[in-house]
Amino acid sequence: MKAVVCHELNKISVEDVTIDPPKAGEVGIKMSATGVCHSDLSVINGTIPAMLPCVLGHEGAGVIETVGEGVTNVVPGDHVIMSFVPNCGECFHCLRGQAFLCTALPPTGRQLDGTTRLHLGDQDLGAMTALGNMAEQVVCPAMNVVKIDPEVPLKTASLVGCGVATGVGAAINTAKVEPGSNVAVFGCGGVGLSIIQGARIAGADRIIAVDLAANKLEMATRFGATDTVDASDGDPVAKIMEITGGVGADYAFEAIGVPAVVQQAYTATRRGGSTVVVGVGKVVEQISFNALMMSLEGKTVYGCMYGSVNPKVDFPKLLGLSASGKLDLDGMVTNTYTIDEAPQAFEDLEKGINARGVIVFD
Repeated sequence: MKAVVCHELNKISVEDVTIDPPKAGEVGIKMSATGVCHSDLSVINGTIPAMLPCVLGHEGAGVIETVGEGVTNVVPGDHVIMSFVPNCGECFHCLRGQAFLCTALPPTGRQLDGTTRLHLGDQDLGAMTALGNMAEQVVCPAMNVVKIDPEVPLKTASLVGCGVATGVGAAINTAKVEPGSNVAVFGCGGVGLSIIQGARIAGADRIIAVDLAANKLEMATRFGATDTVDASDGDPVAKIMEITGGVGADYAFEAIGVPAVVQQAYTATRRGGSTVVVGVGKVVEQISFNALMMSLEGKTVYGCMYGSVNPKVDFPKLLGLSASGKLDLDGMVTNTYTIDEAPQAFEDLEKGINARGVIVFD
C-alpha cells in the first residue's frame, strides 16, 4: 500500500509499504480521508518529538475491514473516526472523566504490545500516534476508533478526529465560553477556525480573529468572527482592547504554539478572564508570567489537550452539530489531494492556503 513516510527530520516521501494484519485488540481500516494537520508538520520539523521513521497522519476516517481477537466495539463494514488519543476507560484519567489524557498508549508510535505493523522493506516503521492515517490502510488499537453513522460523508467526518474536536472542544469544553461573552482567537488555521465556530455555537457576542494573513481573516469571518485584527499592522492587543472598550477579552485562545503570541493572548485577556493555550510549542521554549500580576489580575490559564473531549461522546455530538447546520464541516475542506500529492499538501499547509487540506483515498 502507499503511505507518507517521514524518514528523518524534514524528509518525507510517498512509499510502498507493507502492513501486518491486526492482532488481538486491534482493527484494520481502509482509509477514506485524512486531514493534513499542522501537528503532522510539527513531526516533520521536529517541534513534536517522534520516533522516526514513521508513517504520518493522525486525523482521519475510514471503514473497518478486519478485527482482531477480542474486539467488540466495531465489526467489518462499520464507518469510524480515529482518535489520536486512546480511550481505555480504565486508566487514572479515563476514570476521572478526562479521556483526552488517557495513558493507555505510550508515545512511541508502536502498538500496545510494543511492536509495529508497518514496514518499508526490511525496516520497521512507526505510526504517528499509533495510527499512521496517511496511508491506504491502518492497523490500530480498537480503543482508538469511534463508530459513526454510515450516512455521514467520511471526507468531512475525518476532520473531527483532530482539528475540529480540538478547536470546538477548546471553546465549549475547556474554556466553557458563556453566551454574550467576548472572545479573541490568535491564529486562524484549522484549529483556530474551529475555535471560532465553537465560540459561535456557545453564543459568544464578539469573536475577534487575529492573524497575519488576509485570507485567514477572511475565512475567520466566514466561520463566525465578528471582528478581525491584522497582527502584521500594529499591536493586536491594543486593537483588542479598543474593540472591548479597554477591558479585554473574556476568553483569549492561542492556536499557534508561539510563546510570544501566548503572552499577547494573556495580556489581551481581561482581569478575571481565561487564557487558553491550544497551540503546540517547541519543547525547548518557555512561557513566563509576571509573578505579582498573575495573582492580582485573577486570570486563569488553561492548557488545552485535544479540546478536553471524550471521543466516544463528543465525536457524535460534533457530527450532530454539523447535521443541524450549526457546525460547518464542509466549508473547512478547502482543497483535496491524492496520497501522491501529499508533499504538495504540506507545501500548501506551510503557505497557509487552506482552512484544511484533506487527502482523499480511492
